[in-house]
Amino acid sequence: MHNPLQTSGWNLADWQAAQKDGQGLQRLQALLAVLKKDQEKDTAWIALAEVSGLEADWQQLEARQQAGETLPLMGVPFAIKDNIDAKGWPTTAACPAFSYQAEKDAQVVAELKQAGAILIGKTNLDQFATGLVGTRSPYGAVPNSFNPDYVSGGSSSGSASVVARGLVPFALGTDTAGSGRVPAGFNNIVGLKPTRGWLSTSGVVPACRTLDCVSVFALTVEDALQVAELAAGATPDASDPWSRTHPQTTPVALPERPRLAIPANLEFFGDRQMQTAFAKARAELETLAELVEIDFSAFSELAALLYQGPWVAERTHALGSLLDQDPSAIDPSVYKIVSQGVDFSALDYFAAEYRRQELSRQIQQQLAEVDALVVPTSPTIRTLAEMEKEPLVYNSQFGTYTNFTNLADLSALALPAGFRDDGLPAGITLIATAWQDRALAEFGQRWQAQQALPLGATQREYSTPSQRIRPPAPGAVRLAVVGAHLTGMPLNFQLTSRDARLVEATETAADYRLYALANTTPPKPGLVKVADQGAAIKVELWDLPLAHFGAFVEEIPQPLGIGNLTLKDGRVVKGFICEPLALQSATDITHLGGWRAYIAELNKQKEASA
Repeated sequence: MHNPLQTSGWNLADWQAAQKDGQGLQRLQALLAVLKKDQEKDTAWIALAEVSGLEADWQQLEARQQAGETLPLMGVPFAIKDNIDAKGWPTTAACPAFSYQAEKDAQVVAELKQAGAILIGKTNLDQFATGLVGTRSPYGAVPNSFNPDYVSGGSSSGSASVVARGLVPFALGTDTAGSGRVPAGFNNIVGLKPTRGWLSTSGVVPACRTLDCVSVFALTVEDALQVAELAAGATPDASDPWSRTHPQTTPVALPERPRLAIPANLEFFGDRQMQTAFAKARAELETLAELVEIDFSAFSELAALLYQGPWVAERTHALGSLLDQDPSAIDPSVYKIVSQGVDFSALDYFAAEYRRQELSRQIQQQLAEVDALVVPTSPTIRTLAEMEKEPLVYNSQFGTYTNFTNLADLSALALPAGFRDDGLPAGITLIATAWQDRALAEFGQRWQAQQALPLGATQREYSTPSQRIRPPAPGAVRLAVVGAHLTGMPLNFQLTSRDARLVEATETAADYRLYALANTTPPKPGLVKVADQGAAIKVELWDLPLAHFGAFVEEIPQPLGIGNLTLKDGRVVKGFICEPLALQSATDITHLGGWRAYIAELNKQKEASA
């Protein structure tokens, strides 16, 4: 018999559905009991919730729900990397000598709790988020979830591990050089590295404060995006000087067949299995996208600047007096890296910053010619034994395709991409300019659906997400079009040239009438709402970047305009409306149910008379 309290491998939708059945608290208690039982041997965890705290959190959520609040993550457990503050929990950054008791939640944690999520534990990391390996911690190395002889990747090693093993449906990490992507690639999960400034870093122990991002690990792209949107909150965090406002100009989805840049010369450091796995992924990508080879030299030079340049001094600054007062408390590899920060001068910084800006401009220009860039998430993977012998060299190799991303102000999404011949996961990463997070996620969902790989290390099969009604993309307006702006029609370019993306085809409520307006070029319809004798009319819904909405409306001629339109399911969106006076000379075509049917009828009449 199925055990309703058995949650291993559940994704976000599983948890959201189950926590409505009246056994939500018991389910969380059962999960916590299992985690505590295994805690001593599970190096992914640094701290777990107390039963009393879990019960108190649940009771508060129940009270809020009974008061009428909507909690999209009601009772869903999650984990956070232990360089992120949670009120009442210690924050260690994987360094006991650095530990302090957090007095308030980090902003991202507060947002997730506001949505109803319950913090179940804090996870292990490469100390002070310095490393891409998952081995630089006094709490122990976090092993790969597929083969414990191999590294998990870092620095967000614990967060990736607990998601890959299906212990929680999502976890927060951080990403400065690739820490939210490399562990995703090594553990067959999704890692969303958002645009800098979208998710607040208030309450996060800094690594490089000017570059740090809070990242999201999940089993599916849909889950990662949903969590990121909730963690970001409705408005930028005023307490975080690096928070930014969405410009509302970027695409909300990639084209149906996007152009993806790919490095002309790929480096795998002799790892034939990773090279073969990426070649297979490349062949799969070519069924979904056009691949365009590019010169990768600017990306590579910028990646090298992160650890060879003065940004190391930001890590030195973050450690403060600990570096001098108690160097023995710091992992040797971390100490070797961070102690070098004192060697850089202000002159060094400005020289490097000027070069960073030059390289970033080159990268932005290259990416302007394509829809996104695709790279291997990591060119290679190493065993724990190998990492002990060459801790810095191999760490550097892992960052080949990640280190440049935040320096160039890019968004990124790490995706599962099949398995090597030895059974270890391989990954790809999509990278685009800032604020294209949702566009990358839209394509990432298509990729994940095509691959249909098992979820993480759980062996659960991937299933296509149910068709839930999606709200308009952040920074976009949802617009219903009924005539000449439909896909394939003469004015559709006015949408596509402004980076609008088709969301769905649907119908209006059954109280509209459709007319063919007289003397319009190209032919245009008029849609009006009526009190009776109406019908449902076919429409398309498009998400249009909000900053382009005004220019789009400016092109709409009389007697048309934009108003509110009601759909058959009750949603109200922006849509085309018509001045009633124009209907006096128009032809009623309501019986045809939509503009396409009318155009088809016109074409038949033209053919018959020809």
